[in-house]
Amino acid sequence: MIKTESQNSQKINFCQMYSHPVRFEFVSCVTLDDLYYSLLCNALLFGLPDTQLHRLQRVQNTAARIVTLTKKSDHITPILNQLHWLPVTHRIVFKLLLITYKALNGLAPQYLRNLITPRSLSRTLRSSDKCLLHIPRWNLASFGRRSFTSAAPVLWNSLPLNIKTSPNIDIFKRRLKTHMFQRAFSLPQRH
Repeated sequence: MIKTESQNSQKINFCQMYSHPVRFEFVSCVTLDDLYYSLLCNALLFGLPDTQLHRLQRVQNTAARIVTLTKKSDHITPILNQLHWLPVTHRIVFKLLLITYKALNGLAPQYLRNLITPRSLSRTLRSSDKCLLHIPRWNLASFGRRSFTSAAPVLWNSLPLNIKTSPNIDIFKRRLKTHMFQRAFSLPQRH
């Protein structure tokens, strides 16, 4: 579909007419709710090829550009950082780890709690106090490693101990989001 000059000017007028908070609310209601709903299905999205996840990332990028009135030619990473939005792949990992924390702390349904088990060792090792989870073995490398039963322990075991031992869910979310931002935007580590 070819846009006419009047359609382009209407789009510009709409964006300029409303303030940043109003545009943010509009985009959140129209676009981001649908995007984040799709990200709730993290077990399905985790491990998909980047080509598949790129479509969701483009939706998030467009939403960020609408909110900030940024041109399409501008680099998107600083914009996502400014809005404090994790890129889609990191958002999927964040949600998967949040579900894992809930399952380990009795805040998730029983069927999720049954899917993950703490790693039990026959003898005392230095890794005994690292809050590690058992990683099951799978015959199907492509689908097995993407399942919650396999993906959750791999991601959980890679977390720093201070995040895994957070005393409540709010502190866990804050620490995890900081950690994910440092990884997504290559920010220096804070200790």
